[in-house]
Amino acid sequence: MKKITKLGLSALCGSLAVASAANAGDISVTGSAEITYLTVDGNTTGHPFGMKSNLGFSGSGELDGGQKVALTITNTDKSAFSAASIALTTNNIGTFAISNGTGADLGDYDDKAPTAWEEAWDGGQGATTDKISGVASSTNINWTSPATTGNIMGGTKLILAYAPRNNATKQNDKAASGDTGTTGKGLDVILDLRSGKKLSGFLGYSRTKRPHNDGDNHREPDGHKEEAVIGLNYKLGPFSMGYQHSAEDLKAQGSGTSFENDMYLNKSWGVAMNINGGLSVSYGEATSNQIFTPVTNGAGANKFTKKRKQKSKALNAAYTIGGVTAKWSSAETKNAANSDRKSARLELQSRSDLVC
Repeated sequence: MKKITKLGLSALCGSLAVASAANAGDISVTGSAEITYLTVDGNTTGHPFGMKSNLGFSGSGELDGGQKVALTITNTDKSAFSAASIALTTNNIGTFAISNGTGADLGDYDDKAPTAWEEAWDGGQGATTDKISGVASSTNINWTSPATTGNIMGGTKLILAYAPRNNATKQNDKAASGDTGTTGKGLDVILDLRSGKKLSGFLGYSRTKRPHNDGDNHREPDGHKEEAVIGLNYKLGPFSMGYQHSAEDLKAQGSGTSFENDMYLNKSWGVAMNINGGLSVSYGEATSNQIFTPVTNGAGANKFTKKRKQKSKALNAAYTIGGVTAKWSSAETKNAANSDRKSARLELQSRSDLVC
């Protein structure tokens, strides 16, 4: 058994600068710094301190007629580019956006279980959950419908995201990805359901086309990558809870004798509570089933069989005083990174974080 102890400190540094230009709106910059302390039982920890620094840029403007334009740019640790989007919010037909790694797509729904800090699989304990993403990793254009009104399903909206080539590339200006990878166009469809302030849910589906290959009969006729998710969240006073299932069919097989990592079935759930204005706690679990499809002859050929199961659980807490938040996580993963077919590997992490 491996025990991980992690301590950290982070704080929101707020708006660092504001610049404006005539008819161009405002550009604001925010930043945050995070200090962590991590020890892993059974491993050589070495230097336990770590630090993360992020920068975010946002801008807004207004066109004739009241339509709004928004710009977001996110630079993650050490000011490395992470994501950007340019969005146009119309008066009547919703919001259109061009996104580079951020925006309205299936990737936003990979795990919506409530948590005070980290997801159960994201505590640093070595879990490698293969999550749904849709066209999130590629430059895409997306549309979010206006939210519905009314007492029953008020706030419900439809989301569409499209990438002409879903090949996990984010092009710079005046650039194209070229003929890279084995994927074609991708489309995400998400129905984000709302019912009052307590109940919400979501349904999502994504399909990415793969080029036809006459030499690989497995890709005929349904060799396209497919992803799907369904989930439900509920809030009652200071309590919130959520549960979801997702599936990813990679269609990764080719001609040969044995091919792995063809499908993942994931589920996650969590409960959280706001104890007071500054303190919140949560508990959650996540399971990822890695499924294989051996391409062999004879009885039982091409049948899906569950071979590896990774299971994580985590207890989180966060306490905010002014602009500083202290966060703590204790996470445990069985069969991390799907390394053992008998699920014998166990890792336990206890982690704290201070954010500024």
